[in-house]
Amino acid sequence: MSKVIVVGGGAAGMMAAYAAGMCGHEVTLLEKNEKLGKKIYITGKGRCNFTNACDETDFFKNVVSNPKFLYSALYTFNSDAMIGFIEMHGTETKVERGNRAFPVSDHASDITKALKNGLDEYNVKILLNTEVSNIIIENDTAVGVSLKDKTQLRADHVIVCTGGLSYQTTGSTGDGLRWAKKIGIGVTDTRPALVPLNVKEDYVMSMQGLSLKNVNLSIYNGKKKLYDNFGEMLFTHFGVSGPLVLSASSIIGKTLQSEGKLNAFIDLKPALSVEELDARILRDFNDNMNKHLSSVLRGLLPSSMVSVFIELLDIDDNRQINSITKEERANIIKLLKNFPFTITGLREFKEAIVTQGGVCVKDIDPSTMKCKNINGLSFAGEVLDLDAFTGGFNLQIAWSTGYLAGLSI
Repeated sequence: MSKVIVVGGGAAGMMAAYAAGMCGHEVTLLEKNEKLGKKIYITGKGRCNFTNACDETDFFKNVVSNPKFLYSALYTFNSDAMIGFIEMHGTETKVERGNRAFPVSDHASDITKALKNGLDEYNVKILLNTEVSNIIIENDTAVGVSLKDKTQLRADHVIVCTGGLSYQTTGSTGDGLRWAKKIGIGVTDTRPALVPLNVKEDYVMSMQGLSLKNVNLSIYNGKKKLYDNFGEMLFTHFGVSGPLVLSASSIIGKTLQSEGKLNAFIDLKPALSVEELDARILRDFNDNMNKHLSSVLRGLLPSSMVSVFIELLDIDDNRQINSITKEERANIIKLLKNFPFTITGLREFKEAIVTQGGVCVKDIDPSTMKCKNINGLSFAGEVLDLDAFTGGFNLQIAWSTGYLAGLSI
């Protein structure tokens, strides 16, 4: 039996502690907050979308950074195993649209309770309000941790599960990334991911609160298309947000940081080709020849977009339909199919669901989560350079890597 210290009582840390305890080790779980799983409580708007019940092939398609690194972890402990774990430890679950799994109660606290039941099953010692300041390394081996109060706790193995940099109020303040750098482990550049985007144009901000459904968002760096997808998005006081935008942020983040700005276009009528849209508009025009342009546009657009449209078209609001030229009609179609704006940056970590970047996976053995160049040290969860789209994928990455890290000691 080994003495194991797990640093960080979030998703990965609790699962790592459980798996190490299951293997018969004497496990101590250290958490600097007053309770375990603080970030879990706010996921899925408090409902906790704790995994995604899709098959492994689809799962890997939703992983943005380093999906191949996850093969061993996910095949060792997949979403079915996680659902089974939660059920076995006293919480009923359900699967909703998009294979997203939740507790039946819709209370995130029930996921944490199930994990706590698992920890108690193997007598994991939990120390709350306990902040680690350093990993103790002797002869290229981790032998314990130093606490903020200068106390040293010795161990045969240390698992670091301190999270990334998003939702820093929950304790994810980059501790593990600093320790990794200090002891010579590679750390890739970090940036907010699954995060809203800042936009240059004032007309976007003037539509604050407008939600668009069934639209297509495409983003370009010059002529190179970086992102193209269909779904929902939202205009805000700073730019854009919503599911389409959050997913886009994870794809374009690195390029956006290096380029400074990217061009984006919304197809407001993706179900119609240019020819079909032209025929639809011609019908509307013929039925309303003596009406003003704005009244006809209200049949095509949300009302808060109409004035913005007219401004961008540079057509007098009082123009009657019978005076609109063929060229002006073509411009209306072009704007409906390519509504433009300029993305100027990612929002801050405090608004990001996850962190992109982290401990370099090249320095970690994917079959064990152990550090390649320091004995007795493992990393799991969001502290690693792993991230995925929304839908329960990021939490499953935490469960899978945490479980494998604990199992491999």
